[in-house]
Amino acid sequence: MTGHWLLRRDQTAVERNWTRVVGAVTWLKSTYEANPPAERDDGVRAHLALEDKITYAMDALPRGVDVCWVHYTKSQSLISFSVVCCLNHHHPGLPCPLPPT
Repeated sequence: MTGHWLLRRDQTAVERNWTRVVGAVTWLKSTYEANPPAERDDGVRAHLALEDKITYAMDALPRGVDVCWVHYTKSQSLISFSVVCCLNHHHPGLPCPLPPT
C-alpha cells in the first residue's frame, strides 16, 4: 500500500516534499516526459494520455489520495513513480516523516 511509504523515513527528501499540488504534479510530469511510455507495434495506445493523468492527479492529490504512474519505457524497462500524500486519506494514522515547514 502506497501510504506505507510514509514509514520509510530514510527515503524522504526535502526536494520531493511539496506543500502545493502543482509542485508534485510538475514532478510527475517531468519524470514522465524524461521516461516516456513505449508505443505498441500495432499503433494501439496502451496507456492514458499525459493530460488525463495530470487531470486525475490534480483531482486526487488535494483529497489526500496517492498517485502512482507505472508503464514500460521504450527500452522495455518498467518505471514506477508515485506521490504519496501526507496526511494520507487511506492511512490517516500514519505520521508524516518530513512535515512541511
